[in-house]
Amino acid sequence: MSTLINATTSDELVATIDVAIDDTFNDTATPAVSNKTARCSDGNGTLTPLFFSDELVDIARAKAICARCEASATCLAGALERAEPWGVWGGELLESGRIVAVKRPRGRPAVRPRPALVIDEVGTIRTIDSIDDKTEFEVAIRVA
Repeated sequence: MSTLINATTSDELVATIDVAIDDTFNDTATPAVSNKTARCSDGNGTLTPLFFSDELVDIARAKAICARCEASATCLAGALERAEPWGVWGGELLESGRIVAVKRPRGRPAVRPRPALVIDEVGTIRTIDSIDDKTEFEVAIRVA
Protein backbone atom coordinates (compact mmCIF):
# COMPACT_ATOMS: atom_id res chain seq x y z
CA MET A 1 0.00 0.00 0.00
CA SER A 2 1.52 3.29 -1.05
CA THR A 3 0.38 6.72 0.04
CA LEU A 4 1.25 10.12 -1.38
CA ILE A 5 2.62 12.31 1.39
CA ASN A 6 2.03 16.06 1.11
CA ALA A 7 4.38 17.57 3.66
CA THR A 8 6.04 20.96 3.33
CA THR A 9 8.29 20.79 6.39
CA SER A 10 10.32 18.06 7.99
CA ASP A 11 8.13 18.22 11.12
CA GLU A 12 5.02 17.52 9.03
CA LEU A 13 6.82 14.65 7.32
CA VAL A 14 7.83 13.07 10.64
CA ALA A 15 4.28 13.46 12.00
CA THR A 16 2.80 11.84 8.87
CA ILE A 17 5.23 8.91 9.07
CA ASP A 18 4.49 8.42 12.79
CA VAL A 19 0.75 8.26 12.07
CA ALA A 20 1.30 5.78 9.24
CA ILE A 21 3.44 3.53 11.45
CA ASP A 22 0.88 3.63 14.27
CA ASP A 23 -1.93 2.75 11.86
CA THR A 24 0.05 -0.09 10.32
CA PHE A 25 1.11 -1.82 13.51
CA ASN A 26 -1.73 -1.06 15.90
CA ASP A 27 -4.81 -1.78 13.79
CA THR A 28 -3.96 -5.18 12.32
CA ALA A 29 -1.98 -6.89 15.05
CA THR A 30 -3.48 -9.12 17.71
CA PRO A 31 -2.98 -7.56 21.15
CA ALA A 32 0.29 -8.71 22.66
CA VAL A 33 0.27 -10.95 25.69
CA SER A 34 1.26 -9.00 28.76
CA ASN A 35 4.36 -10.30 30.49
CA LYS A 36 2.61 -9.74 33.81
CA THR A 37 -0.26 -12.10 33.01
CA ALA A 38 1.46 -14.82 30.98
CA ARG A 39 2.53 -17.74 33.18
CA CYS A 40 5.33 -18.72 30.79
CA SER A 41 7.09 -15.37 31.10
CA ASP A 42 9.35 -15.11 34.12
CA GLY A 43 11.52 -12.36 32.62
CA ASN A 44 14.54 -14.64 32.24
CA GLY A 45 13.35 -17.10 29.60
CA THR A 46 13.92 -20.12 31.83
CA LEU A 47 10.78 -21.90 30.56
CA THR A 48 11.46 -21.30 26.86
CA PRO A 49 13.04 -24.75 26.25
CA LEU A 50 9.81 -26.43 27.41
CA PHE A 51 7.71 -24.59 24.85
CA PHE A 52 10.02 -25.42 21.92
CA SER A 53 11.06 -28.98 22.79
CA ASP A 54 10.56 -32.13 20.75
CA GLU A 55 10.20 -34.27 23.89
CA LEU A 56 6.61 -35.33 24.64
CA VAL A 57 7.08 -34.81 28.39
CA ASP A 58 8.25 -31.21 27.86
CA ILE A 59 5.37 -30.50 25.48
CA ALA A 60 2.89 -31.88 28.03
CA ARG A 61 4.41 -29.71 30.79
CA ALA A 62 4.15 -26.62 28.56
CA LYS A 63 0.48 -27.41 27.81
CA ALA A 64 -0.18 -27.86 31.54
CA ILE A 65 1.34 -24.43 32.25
CA CYS A 66 -0.90 -22.91 29.57
CA ALA A 67 -3.98 -24.64 31.01
CA ARG A 68 -3.92 -22.26 34.01
CA CYS A 69 -2.87 -19.14 32.10
CA GLU A 70 -5.40 -16.36 31.63
CA ALA A 71 -3.62 -15.14 28.47
CA SER A 72 -3.70 -18.47 26.61
CA ALA A 73 -6.50 -17.53 24.20
CA THR A 74 -4.75 -14.30 23.19
CA CYS A 75 -1.45 -16.14 22.89
CA LEU A 76 -2.91 -18.82 20.62
CA ALA A 77 -4.73 -16.29 18.45
CA GLY A 78 -1.54 -14.28 17.99
CA ALA A 79 0.52 -17.37 17.16
CA LEU A 80 -2.01 -18.52 14.56
CA GLU A 81 -2.13 -15.04 13.03
CA ARG A 82 1.68 -14.93 12.80
CA ALA A 83 1.79 -18.55 11.57
CA GLU A 84 4.40 -19.50 14.18
CA PRO A 85 6.54 -22.31 12.76
CA TRP A 86 6.61 -24.49 15.89
CA GLY A 87 6.19 -24.61 19.65
CA VAL A 88 3.45 -24.66 22.27
CA TRP A 89 1.34 -21.50 22.09
CA GLY A 90 -1.78 -20.98 24.17
CA GLY A 91 -1.88 -24.62 25.21
CA GLU A 92 -1.73 -26.01 21.67
CA LEU A 93 1.19 -27.51 19.77
CA LEU A 94 1.85 -25.71 16.49
CA GLU A 95 3.83 -26.93 13.50
CA SER A 96 4.06 -24.88 10.31
CA GLY A 97 1.53 -22.41 11.69
CA ARG A 98 -1.17 -25.03 12.30
CA ILE A 99 -2.43 -26.81 15.41
CA VAL A 100 -1.22 -30.40 15.71
CA ALA A 101 -3.58 -32.62 17.70
CA VAL A 102 -1.13 -35.43 18.51
CA LYS A 103 2.62 -35.45 18.11
CA ARG A 104 3.91 -38.87 17.19
CA PRO A 105 6.90 -39.94 19.27
CA ARG A 106 10.21 -40.75 17.64
CA GLY A 107 10.99 -44.35 16.70
CA ARG A 108 8.84 -47.32 15.94
CA PRO A 109 5.40 -47.67 17.53
CA ALA A 110 5.18 -50.00 20.53
CA VAL A 111 3.90 -53.53 19.90
CA ARG A 112 1.85 -53.42 23.10
CA PRO A 113 0.24 -50.09 23.93
CA ARG A 114 1.58 -48.58 27.11
CA PRO A 115 -0.62 -46.86 29.68
CA ALA A 116 -1.21 -43.16 29.31
CA LEU A 117 0.96 -40.84 31.39
CA VAL A 118 -0.44 -37.74 33.04
CA ILE A 119 1.86 -34.77 33.53
CA ASP A 120 1.26 -31.54 35.43
CA GLU A 121 3.14 -28.26 35.09
CA VAL A 122 5.70 -29.19 37.75
CA GLY A 123 6.64 -32.34 35.85
CA THR A 124 4.98 -34.87 38.15
CA ILE A 125 4.27 -37.99 36.11
CA ARG A 126 1.76 -40.69 36.95
CA THR A 127 0.02 -43.44 35.00
CA ILE A 128 -3.74 -43.68 34.60
CA ASP A 129 -6.11 -46.36 33.38
CA SER A 130 -8.55 -44.01 31.67
CA ILE A 131 -8.17 -40.53 30.22
CA ASP A 132 -11.13 -39.52 32.42
CA ASP A 133 -8.91 -39.99 35.51
CA LYS A 134 -6.87 -36.84 34.81
CA THR A 135 -7.63 -33.48 36.39
CA GLU A 136 -8.42 -30.27 34.54
CA PHE A 137 -4.84 -28.96 34.70
CA GLU A 138 -3.04 -32.15 33.68
CA VAL A 139 -2.14 -33.34 30.19
CA ALA A 140 -2.32 -37.01 29.19
CA ILE A 141 0.15 -38.46 26.69
CA ARG A 142 1.07 -41.92 25.40
CA VAL A 143 4.75 -42.68 25.16
CA ALA A 144 5.82 -45.35 22.68
